[in-house]
Amino acid sequence: MPRRLQLCPSHVRGKREITATRVRIVGFRQRKMKPFGSVMFMALMFMNWANGYEDLNMTGLLYNYSDAKYGISGRPLMVGLTLIYGAAAKGAVCLDGSLPGYHLHRGYGSGANSWLIQLEGGGWCDTIRDCVYRKKTRRGSSTYMERQIPFTGILSDKAAENPDFFNWNRVKIRYCDGASFSGDSQNQAAQLYFRGQRIWSAAMEELMSEGMHYANQALLSGCSAGGVASILHCDEFRNLFSSNTRVKCLSDGGMFLDAMDVSGRRTLRRMFRGVVNLQGVQKNLPWSCTDRLNPTLCFFPQHLIGTVRTPLFLVNAAYDTWQVLASLAPPSADPRGYWSQCRKNHAYCTAPQINFLQDFRYQMLRALTSFSRSSKNGLFVNSCFSHCQTERQDTWFAPKSPHIGNKGIAESVGNWYFNRGGVKAIDCPYPCDNTCHNLVFR
Repeated sequence: MPRRLQLCPSHVRGKREITATRVRIVGFRQRKMKPFGSVMFMALMFMNWANGYEDLNMTGLLYNYSDAKYGISGRPLMVGLTLIYGAAAKGAVCLDGSLPGYHLHRGYGSGANSWLIQLEGGGWCDTIRDCVYRKKTRRGSSTYMERQIPFTGILSDKAAENPDFFNWNRVKIRYCDGASFSGDSQNQAAQLYFRGQRIWSAAMEELMSEGMHYANQALLSGCSAGGVASILHCDEFRNLFSSNTRVKCLSDGGMFLDAMDVSGRRTLRRMFRGVVNLQGVQKNLPWSCTDRLNPTLCFFPQHLIGTVRTPLFLVNAAYDTWQVLASLAPPSADPRGYWSQCRKNHAYCTAPQINFLQDFRYQMLRALTSFSRSSKNGLFVNSCFSHCQTERQDTWFAPKSPHIGNKGIAESVGNWYFNRGGVKAIDCPYPCDNTCHNLVFR
């Protein structure tokens, strides 16, 4: 059974100091969780401990938005689920064979012909056992999906919360294949359908018929596993439109690195190898990558971003919490529990552990070197312990949202998309940034 965790942001005030044996946060204050309508937001996450790794669904978050201190007024817009009824005939079905779906809120005024597509994230399944479990959840079946979800952050309909995209046609495509919308296979014995690529195609066909064909502006975005998908499908998305349409892509929390874990092994490479082989992903990976690298490595964004021709913006926390929990320091790589406190709360990390995480940040920046040289691309890499910052209102756009210099995430993405200026924002190393909304796990 999955392990349910409660997630809360820790807002840091004042100076942070690193001592010889631990990280000490001076002025650290953690607010208590309260019911709906209170000052802070609430988030639920699920962990599936299976075959020695964690499938941490960071995007299944439920928020509470009424704190004026975070620029949030009232309750978020709730948007209903639409199933793609023509998808089954194309074999475009979720893991359990149910229909895929999406949530659409229509644009208006100046945004009537502009479209923002967000690909949902939520981990991967790399074994039959994991996928069988997954198909009985909203990550593998539309039967279990919420009939309404909140549109917040980059999907918000309020100009005060989402100044550049609030009146666009905004779509969230639900994730139910477990391979970042890229697999094309099946396992008859286990009654599993690995049809992520077909789901992507069916969703695009449906949205084009719903008016996206007439778009004069379009942005493909995604968070976590959806952030990987937005990179994989970026050029395909560009090819749907005429040359007169402004088309760009955004990946949030999708820069998963092929990094060594604390035991010296590569936990995430092992997981991605299982995903690619089990779900038939290889045929849908860009040949410009598979021509020189094996398919598993071509599922890592660090080897994909250089092949994307369409303008691409990357939002990522330098100390990405998903990767700390599930890739760098999972229990399978830490049998004695040396990292048990640090991986859940950076305030409990020792100096050597912080050094390990600083090396991870360095690897990320090194992987972005060539990508950042292109004038068409954009970057916002902040030194926070976070994940998926564009779909959270408190991190996307609010008076106290994370900043690098004097620019927040929403303003940076907007400036890049509308060519108001180049954006290559890279934060100084931890602990210099006191604007972070860090995630703490219990």
